[in-house]
Amino acid sequence: MRFALARLSASVLALALVASCASGPSEEEVAEQARVAAEQARLAAIPNIALNSNVIQEAAVYLAFTRDMATLRGGFSDPQSIQDALRRGAAYDARQVSRGLVAYAAILALQSPEFVAGVRANATDRASRDALVDRIVGDPGSASRLPGADAAAGLIMGTLENDVRLLREAADSVENDAYAIQADGRRDWARVAVPDREARLNTVRGLSRPSLAPADEAARLSAAAQSGSGLGVSADRRRSPPYPQSVENALTLAALALLDGAGENARANTDALMYDRASLDCFESSKLNLFQCLAASRPSYEDMFCLGRHVVRDLGQCARGAALPAGLVTVGAPTQSRVETAPLISPRALEDAQPTPPAAVEPTPTPAPSIATGNPTATTATQRLNSQVQAPER
Repeated sequence: MRFALARLSASVLALALVASCASGPSEEEVAEQARVAAEQARLAAIPNIALNSNVIQEAAVYLAFTRDMATLRGGFSDPQSIQDALRRGAAYDARQVSRGLVAYAAILALQSPEFVAGVRANATDRASRDALVDRIVGDPGSASRLPGADAAAGLIMGTLENDVRLLREAADSVENDAYAIQADGRRDWARVAVPDREARLNTVRGLSRPSLAPADEAARLSAAAQSGSGLGVSADRRRSPPYPQSVENALTLAALALLDGAGENARANTDALMYDRASLDCFESSKLNLFQCLAASRPSYEDMFCLGRHVVRDLGQCARGAALPAGLVTVGAPTQSRVETAPLISPRALEDAQPTPPAAVEPTPTPAPSIATGNPTATTATQRLNSQVQAPER
């Protein structure tokens, strides 16, 4: 009897299960399926980050060069090591470094989760995404008013501020060693006049040309732009607008990358956004001051000073003036460049847009640095070097 009852109960249970399956999914199951489908549609509407190779390359050139210069220190062992460092420091193109500063800042903005989320919250489907791209292209400054822009600006400025500090430390080391050599006589070779100074100057002048980005650095930056991580950067605070032009351009470039508006087919947009008049004027003035300093330099320790002042220190000064809150962009005390905004981007004008070259800036002598050894009332050779322009020897 029990066996028969058990068989009857199993049959009833099987019939109940069949009936439940025939009646379809429950309301909870239908709601969950709808939620999953909506999430899949939302993710499908989010584009991959599109940042063309030109931006990546320029950023990699800037970062590799400035990090290399930040490793320089005083204590050179012979004249050749000074000349080697000088050639490394002079081998940059002012326009490429200026563009790379903005490009690198844009990749830094992509490391901000708040900015990434803020941009994408305003572009939930293709229609809203295209509308936001059109709005940004028509008004580039609008990207700096998107949610999370203050966090991205803080990340850009905080990172560049730290880079400036490292360059300043390197410049202090090189310049102070140039002064110490004059005072203590440890290295007699550093007091000997550089042979064939005019040929040395012409060689340094000829090094000013665009360079190829290191492949490993470009790959690292490209991966960081796509993933939003990998650079190990952080910010201690948010920054409020108005932002310096280079930071505003970087935020615009990053926003377009998040909206599939900065890929290989949008180079006209990205090239226009990487143009920053303030930093370009500063880097070009620095190059002219370097050439003038070397034209007047005679012994090797004065070449050291030119390297520390007009390559390493000026790199930091130009980055600080262009990307951190400041009214002037300067290299050397008397030289000033006005901070001007770049032309707004228009959708039709972008294809033919070419940045207007800056007016030539006449370099002026750099005053002596404040740190010196020996008798403070005496005039050293390096102070004389930087207080008046001397014609090169023939």
